[in-house]
Amino acid sequence: MSDNTWFIIAIIIYMLVMVLIGYWSYRKTEKYDDYMLAGRGLNPFVAAMSAGASDMSGWLLMGLPGALYVTGMSELWIAIGLTIGAWANWMWVAPRLRSYTEVSGDSITLPSFFESRLRDKSRTLRIVAALIIIIFFTFYISSGMVAGGVYWESTFGGDYWVGMAVVAGVTVLYTFIGGFLAVSYTDAVQGTIMFFSLIIVPLFAYFALANPADIWSFAASNDYGPYTDGIGNPTYFSLISGVSFAAIVGNLAWGLGYFGQPHIVVRFMALRSPAEAKQGRRIGISWMILCLFGATFTALISTVYFAQHPEHTVTDTESYESIFLDLANVLFHPLIAGLILTAVLAAIMSTMSSQLLVTASSLIEDLLKAVKKDDLSEKTLITLSRATVIVLAIVAGLMAVNPSDSILGLVGFAWAGFGSAFGPIILAMLYWKRLNAPGAISGMITGAVVAIGWGMSPLSDTLYEIVPGFIAAAVVMVVVTMATKEPQQEILDEFETARKLSKVVESKEDIDFRQAAKEI
Repeated sequence: MSDNTWFIIAIIIYMLVMVLIGYWSYRKTEKYDDYMLAGRGLNPFVAAMSAGASDMSGWLLMGLPGALYVTGMSELWIAIGLTIGAWANWMWVAPRLRSYTEVSGDSITLPSFFESRLRDKSRTLRIVAALIIIIFFTFYISSGMVAGGVYWESTFGGDYWVGMAVVAGVTVLYTFIGGFLAVSYTDAVQGTIMFFSLIIVPLFAYFALANPADIWSFAASNDYGPYTDGIGNPTYFSLISGVSFAAIVGNLAWGLGYFGQPHIVVRFMALRSPAEAKQGRRIGISWMILCLFGATFTALISTVYFAQHPEHTVTDTESYESIFLDLANVLFHPLIAGLILTAVLAAIMSTMSSQLLVTASSLIEDLLKAVKKDDLSEKTLITLSRATVIVLAIVAGLMAVNPSDSILGLVGFAWAGFGSAFGPIILAMLYWKRLNAPGAISGMITGAVVAIGWGMSPLSDTLYEIVPGFIAAAVVMVVVTMATKEPQQEILDEFETARKLSKVVESKEDIDFRQAAKEI
């Protein structure tokens, strides 16, 4: 059989498993809350793995290795910033958000939590938050479809459009069928596939080198990839050479984005109890660190491997985002390579599915229900949510037909938008009693506008837009809040209830969380 036939067999096996999980989830999804948040019943392993898989996307196996391959170790500042940010998110946001959403209207989306937390009867806060989610997630979903097209080209030498359509189609199918439960469990499986693939591929590539020690010096003085002038990339191994202080700050600031990513923090809202955030943090951060090591060594080893094996070529010679795929293709039997290559599909699909569902929930839960006075039945809400998933996929697909940026560029723009608009607001919602609706609304709009404006200007070449966006949102939020009316006593009392609940659960991890929420 040809290599492509083996690849297709592996991918069919993978796709069938994803669809079967979707069907299993469909059988367990009876209510609208089940479809959107899995009845708040995620165990910490599934929550951690699904958060990690939906976070990393095709960026982990394609965008990051490509950036490290082309630029060098200075791109590691992004990985360092992300690791710190992910840890902080699990530490400070996860347990408090789970507690607060339980006592504040049993919220199932971030915008509905914002509205309930600040008692915004105008619905402006909820609608603005939903619009920001819809705008930035459309770009984010589009980046996943671009990754799907690149994957198909690299793996099969096939058509970009066909690959984009196949990957998007299966993702939409299981998301459409099974909702949040399907998304979470498929993400957990996909995260496991990503983990083992990022260990196996660089390990086998390392031992396939004639002199493995070359990886620590080769790129700095030899031609490889985009470097063809005989001197290589002299600053490849330096974290700071040739990199401005602003660039380092901007890359580290990727970690700030975690506080505002709806598709990640929604996992915290779905945990069975705030106490399980501790176990989730240990699992999630361990997974993340090992995966980032794998992506880094994939890039490092590729600088030597492809230079010393000219018979093997890199498919993507612009961004070099296909090096993980290309290594797997040349190192393994086609069936094994096909199974490993599903890791990229897993990364792409896990993120797309989460984003599709969160965006659909914002359209239905936060826009439609906010403007429609009549209550809709559970069945109608689920049907509308499923239809929205399809519409969103079509819109994002049209944007991805002729991508104007790399995968990392598209992800970076959306990541900065969410981090700037929601990051300061979520932290203030959980830890600042004085916050009010005008301050939250002003901060959100400011963060989104500054991130978009900065990102579309030449200034983005100097400093990543999340830095000015996050700072501007925080400053405006504080200034407007302090200049306007204090929150009602009801809001202050609820804040204290959520804080006490979080403390109680932290000190008594085996306590009945829902009963404690009723008694406090």
